[in-house]
This record gives sequence, structure tokens and C-alpha cells, in this order.
Amino acid sequence: MIEALHHRGPDGYGFYEDGQVGLAHARLSIIDLEGGSQPIHNEDRSIWVVFNGEIFNYLELRSELQRSGHSFYTRSDTEVIVHLYEQHGLDFVHHLNGQFAIALWDCNRRRLVVARDRTGIRPVFYTVHGGRLVFASEVKSLFARPDMPRRLSPTGISQVFTFWSAQAPATIFEGVLSLPAGHMLVLESGRMDVRKYWDWEFPVSRTAARTIAEEAEELRSLLVDSVRFQLRADVPVGAYLSGGLDSSIVTTLIKHFTDTPLRTFSLTFEDQEFDESDYQQELVRYLGTTHTAVRCTRADIGAAFPRVIWHAETPIVRTAPTPLLLLSERVRAEGYKVVLTGEGADEVFAGYDLFREAKVRRFWARSPKSAWRPLLLKRLYPYLKHSPVAGRAFAQSFFGQGIDDVHSPWFAHMPRWRTTQRLWQFFTPEARAEAEAVDPFAEIARRIPPEASRWAPLSRDQYVEAHTLLSGYLLCSQGDRMAMANSIEGRFPFLDHRVIEFANGLSPHHKLRVLDEKHVLKQAVRGLLPERIRTRTKQPYRAPDSQSFFVDGRPLDYVGGLLDERRVREGGMFEPAAVRKLYEKCRAGRAIGFADNMAFVGILSTLMVEEMFINQRPVRAETMPRVVEAAVAGRV
Repeated sequence: MIEALHHRGPDGYGFYEDGQVGLAHARLSIIDLEGGSQPIHNEDRSIWVVFNGEIFNYLELRSELQRSGHSFYTRSDTEVIVHLYEQHGLDFVHHLNGQFAIALWDCNRRRLVVARDRTGIRPVFYTVHGGRLVFASEVKSLFARPDMPRRLSPTGISQVFTFWSAQAPATIFEGVLSLPAGHMLVLESGRMDVRKYWDWEFPVSRTAARTIAEEAEELRSLLVDSVRFQLRADVPVGAYLSGGLDSSIVTTLIKHFTDTPLRTFSLTFEDQEFDESDYQQELVRYLGTTHTAVRCTRADIGAAFPRVIWHAETPIVRTAPTPLLLLSERVRAEGYKVVLTGEGADEVFAGYDLFREAKVRRFWARSPKSAWRPLLLKRLYPYLKHSPVAGRAFAQSFFGQGIDDVHSPWFAHMPRWRTTQRLWQFFTPEARAEAEAVDPFAEIARRIPPEASRWAPLSRDQYVEAHTLLSGYLLCSQGDRMAMANSIEGRFPFLDHRVIEFANGLSPHHKLRVLDEKHVLKQAVRGLLPERIRTRTKQPYRAPDSQSFFVDGRPLDYVGGLLDERRVREGGMFEPAAVRKLYEKCRAGRAIGFADNMAFVGILSTLMVEEMFINQRPVRAETMPRVVEAAVAGRV
């Protein structure tokens, strides 16, 4: 099982077994390079722990615990976990500032504790099979057990084809569960309990608000502290620099408020629609950073896609994770194991167009027959070549979905989710019937707390976004998996829980001021960034989709094989004739809309998941490492 996770920790293995529990760890050495090997135990060896991630406030915790009489035998951040558990029991997680997947064994109580960090940066999967609880950081580790059943879950697939990811605890594999973010699993005396210990919370009412200037000053101080915490390492630390506001803030805080040498990495694209190199180079010159840019072509995306799916372990509806896999590969080649990124700022400070769009739609809903209110949508999506607001009739039809239900907790998300759900038309009647047997929105509804109905509309939008796209897709398929594929640890200063809790308490108007997204965040870094970057409109990270899988109208070999009508029919999930029609449209370069591109990538990646993990056959591409091909074929 642990050998299947070698890419997550290539610096050594560690094991513990006592007859009732077995723990294993693959180490990526970042702190205490010589003495921090796991599993780690307390003084009398009654508590053992393995964990993936980092505890950023470990130095402060270590000092507190030593004053309370605890003895340490390593300099590792891991060791604070066992002593915190001794001191506080199951409440130990509340003291951690970090990103983690933890498995702790209490020998005396015969208690197993598995915990996942607050926002879901590090993954945890588990299943109960043959009377045993089996858990790991990735599903391929569970599948290392030869008796593990392998079947795709119609519920999980239908959620991917709605929300872009399966919604924890569901996964795309039958019988395999994902521990939700901010939760812990406790197994004791034969009883298993999954409980929530943290969540995104918003006030139902607000006291007199401070000025934006006061809030901006406090926010800057908090972000500086978060960045300093997350730079802690015994190895060099780099940073991603996309050219957008969020990564620019992280890099400029490193430059102005720390002594860490600033080493940055970025992606550039041959397609101007996706390329942000102009902004990247402006900031590189401004900060004087040592910088590496990785140019990504359509051919690169097509060649690397099988490796992406092997590491993501799920269908995806966009190719965007692929360039990030190639970027982390370059980071590792340059001798780095850790990078800071700007991920999470959009969820925390309302940066996405979705939030601005929802504000316009709510304004429109107050006078649904107005001819001019929908025109405000034209202020959105200036970066899109084929913008959904370009045609007035289409824009009103698209954004008008659900406009009569402004109190729905997913009012902001309905146009997007319905667009993605159009992919269901490619299911066979049998697969669609299975998907429709479980309402995908019901699971979201169960996760929304009752008090959310009294939150500000923007707060509800942020909550849903954090519990769907962020934890399920951005931090998983596009974050952890693509970095860890190359043994790189990504860190996210904007997802420090102190930053989230501070931002959640702000007035919505200070985050989204009229249609100016992340307003208070922009004020917090006034004078630290070039104004063109500080005030630029949000441009989401994207990459070429279906066009990456064809060269002059010819499909890449693995693409043609997987989308062959006979192969599609054997899979039993998609209607061959509908897939063939879509295939021909993409091959001819006529798939320009989001729906067609998402359908193509989603269908292709689903068939790849089935081939790799269910049929256990490799999907070959020139750049696919031999170790991956061997693992898929069951030889590892």
C-alpha cells in the first residue's frame, strides 16, 4: 500500500504494527531532515502517528508543550501531534495551524483517530472491507489490496458531471469514501464515528463595521504572519507566480517582509487567450526575483494527460490540472520541494466572476422584466474569446436560470451547474437512470447549516463554493495531486484558518464593493504592487481543452482508442452515437463552447479512469513514466 504512494514521499518509508493496527508512511523530508522519520511516538510509546502535510505553528506548540512537561526526541513538526493529543485528547486538532492528513493510534485506549485539515488540502480516503478499516492518502493505495472491489460509482460520476468533483464523503469508486475537510474519524471499541470539528462560519448579524482602511491594515498583518509561518522549512522554498493578484501578493509579501530568497515559477501558453506572461514579467522585474517560466503547448497537454488522470484518480472536465503537473515537474527538477501559491484567495475574498455575476442576477431578479439590468452582465468576462455575455439573448437565457429563486443556497451556482449537467445527455439510458436515482443537489443541501438562511447572500455563495469547487477540485485534482505527482508540497497562505475566519467576519460590501472583487484585499496591498497588477480584473487560470487531443484533425493514439465506438459501448456508461458526434465536432475544431469542451474532456477522462483503475490496463502516451505504466498494469 505505501509503495503505491512513493511519489508522495520518495525520501524513505516507515512502519508500525501491533497486531490490531498497521501504519505506514512515505516521507517527503522538509523539516528535521535527519531525525523526523515517521511513525513518531510519545515518551512511553503508547501513542503513534503518521501524517502527510505540515504543522506550521509547531515551534510555538513545542515550546508550550515543553513547559507542560513533555519531552521531544526529534525536531520534527510531526512530534507535536502526539504530545498535543496527550494534552488535549481529541481537541488536539483545534490547536493545529497547518495542512494535514493524520492517522494516530492510541495503544492504551485502542483508539484510531484519522483527521483531515480544515479546508481539505491533504486528501484522506477510506473503506471498510472484510471487517477492516483501510485508509490512505490516495485510492491507488487501497487498490493495492488484491481483494478490494473495483467499480465506478454512478453517484460519484454524476457529481463530477455536475459540480466538477465527487462531493465528500462520496468518491467515484463504489465503497470508497473521502473524509470531508474539517472532519475526523474515530474508531474505538468497534464503533466508527465521523465528526466535524471546523467549518466556514459567517455571522448572522454584524456589529458596527470598522473602516476598510482599518480592516486592510489588520489583514495585511495577518497575511504577513501566514506567509512567514508557511515559509518554515529546512529546504529551499519557491513560489508560483501566475501574474494574477493572488500569487503576486504572496510573492511580494515574501520579498518585503521576510528574509527568504525569492524564487518563482510560472506557466506560459502558446495560446494568447490563456497566456499571462506579460503580467508575470512585469512583476518579475518589479521584485527582482529569480524566475523560471515553463511554456506549455497543446501537444504537452495531450501527452501528459494520462499521467494527470493516474494521479488525480477521478474524471475531470477541464485540462487545467495538466500544465500544473508539468510546472511542478520543473520545480522538482530545479531542486525545490515546497512552493507557496495564491490558491484560496478567490473563495475567501469573493474574487470569482461567479460572485459578481450572482450580485447582478439578484439585482436583476428584483425587476425581472427590466431590459437594462441584465446588460450589467456585459461588464463580466472580458478575457473570454467566446464570452457567454456576447449575445444578449443567450446571456439572458443562460444567466436567467433560477432567477426566480434568489433564496436558494446555490442561487449563484445554478447556471454553472446546469451547464455542466448537460453532460448527462451523453450517458446511456441505464447510466442516466442510475445517476438520476440520487439527487446530486440533495447532498449539497445536507451540508449547508440551518443558520445559512440568515447569512448574507454573498456568504452563502462563498460557503457553497468552498465546499464544492475548492475542496473537491481545486485543492485536489488541480492542487495536491498535481504537485505531489512530482513530490512537491504546495502551501496556501490564504487558507490559513485565521485568514478565513477574519475574512468571513467582514462585511460582504468590503469584499465585493459594487462589482470590485476582493476590494479589502486590494486595499491591504496598496503600495506593495504595481497598480496595473493590483487593480487588474480577475482572469481565472485556464488551459486549452479538446484541441489538445488532436493534431491536424488526427487524434492522439490513446484518444482514438478510448473513443472508438466499440470501446465506448463496452464501457456501458456513454451513448456511442452521441460520443461519436461530439468526437467529430472536436476533431474538426468546431467545439468552442464550454459545454462541448467539458463533455469531451469529461468523457475521455472517465474512460481513462475505467481503463486504469477498473480494468487495470495502462493508457500509453510518450511522456508517461514507465513506473506509472507498471503500476496501472498491476506490476507494482
